[in-house]
Amino acid sequence: MSTRPFIVAIDGPAGAGKSSVSKLLARRMGFALVDTGAIYRCVALMATREGIAFDDDAALESLLSRVHIHFQVVGEENHVFLAGQDVSGDIRTPEISMAASRVSGRPVVRAGLLQLQRRLALEAGKGAILEGRDIGTVVFPDADAKFFLEANPEVRARRRFEELFQKGVESTLEEVLADQMKRDKDDSARAVAPLKAAEDALRVDSSSSPLSEVVHSLEAEILRRMAARK
Repeated sequence: MSTRPFIVAIDGPAGAGKSSVSKLLARRMGFALVDTGAIYRCVALMATREGIAFDDDAALESLLSRVHIHFQVVGEENHVFLAGQDVSGDIRTPEISMAASRVSGRPVVRAGLLQLQRRLALEAGKGAILEGRDIGTVVFPDADAKFFLEANPEVRARRRFEELFQKGVESTLEEVLADQMKRDKDDSARAVAPLKAAEDALRVDSSSSPLSEVVHSLEAEILRRMAARK
């Protein structure tokens, strides 16, 4: 059996269920969870706090050398720590969501964070689940299992609206849908590592499927592939 951790890539647009599915899968299987979107959000948060323009490649490159991130499961949530500070809530605001979409389109940022994402996964023991937008196409094109989660725009916007409401963030469903459509367009049209399904990824539509059903489906496929790899 290969000594490399079993790598699972879960890609898809915002609101498709990647975070919830990835968190549950990691817990059920004893895998490490690497939220690559959170890494880009941390860069966006740092740039925002330091007044760095999102197209200032020189300043962004300098900032990347100071990015120190780790993940830790606290209760039921996968918390994100930036330089030792828990920024889990700070990086989930609509402002930082849009900022993350912009900085993630900069080649200097994607190149600078590529090795960090790979290292976090390869340091895992049994396996690692990485969620993002280019895991199966760029970060780990040789992942042991690849999934692309999708759902119709209205369902995704409703999920995001409910999430923001629970966190006390004021917004309207119309605003969330508009931001989501812009982000989808930006992520899919960017020149570097655009949002798209890997050719060998299994596409899963979560529009009307219960979370438990999606998780069980992915878990069964992962277990099948793990058995085949032995």
